[in-house]
Amino acid sequence: MQVQEQVVKALLKSEAYEEEPDHVEMVQTHISYVFLTRNFVYKVKKSVNFGFLDFTSLEKRRFFCEKELELNRRLCGDMYLSVVPINKSKTIQIEGQGETVEYALKMKRMPQEKIMTKLLEEKKVDDALIGQIAKIIAEFHAKAETNKRISDIGSLSTVKTNWDENFEQTKEFIGRTVFASDFDLIREKIGSFMDKNKTLFDKRVFEGRVRDCHGDIHSGNIFVTDRIYIFDAIEFNERFRYSDVAADMAFLAMDLDFKNRTDLSDFFVKKYVEYSEDQELMKLLVFYKCYRAYVRGKVVGFKIKDPCVCDKEKNEATEQAKKYLKLAADYAKKL
Repeated sequence: MQVQEQVVKALLKSEAYEEEPDHVEMVQTHISYVFLTRNFVYKVKKSVNFGFLDFTSLEKRRFFCEKELELNRRLCGDMYLSVVPINKSKTIQIEGQGETVEYALKMKRMPQEKIMTKLLEEKKVDDALIGQIAKIIAEFHAKAETNKRISDIGSLSTVKTNWDENFEQTKEFIGRTVFASDFDLIREKIGSFMDKNKTLFDKRVFEGRVRDCHGDIHSGNIFVTDRIYIFDAIEFNERFRYSDVAADMAFLAMDLDFKNRTDLSDFFVKKYVEYSEDQELMKLLVFYKCYRAYVRGKVVGFKIKDPCVCDKEKNEATEQAKKYLKLAADYAKKL
């Protein structure tokens, strides 16, 4: 059995934890194992290499755990606690004895019923909450770091690279999660938009609109408790995080469209533009909504190939990926 498999097996048992975990529950993403105890969450990075991320060595996983901690403290300092070693002697334990065989990011556990996705399903998200979120994101972007390196990485050439990668990584899913006609349409429309708007992309860079953003702002990464936590910023690849602020806020706008809440999406955009005084982003909004829908469709589609994911989950992932990629095609038609 591989070491990481041993770690996963061990972390499902209460004796692996220093505190009394009560019941341990595990959920998976395509890049992480997430262990939920009564009070805490422990996130272990999977030993995978998708090209756009590489977690295949223990040292890399430690580095990216620390990076994730640092970046997420910007928007939710008291939720992200520490990076903890997982040690192996006779048994495998978090902060135990013996050799360090893995690392985990330790977080405070938030009430799952307060995640924004659930609140949307329960129709508990209103304009007032959306306005608060828009203000937080606009203020975060205003303070986010920008410099020549960030601007260079977040320029149009990287936007093109990201799109090329998207198309390359979804080719094998044509006919499964995306129609060939939609794939061709999106590629053609996106290429044409980038060619026609080079001056606009360059202007955004020159004006400092490319910043060290969050990279993954959607309702599944927002908790609404005594305050609003926007968590799970992308740590594993700078070219996904160093972006135009329009690309960052477009993710939540797309997510609300996807959930058939275009009313909230439009209100979010309106309030963000008010707070940021960035009217020009409207020229790029549909382009970046298309990008976000496509990426989401691609990433959800990766589950189809994951040997750790059961058939039921794979079928659900296939249907969800189809919907995202269809939405991307709908946006592309407007470009």
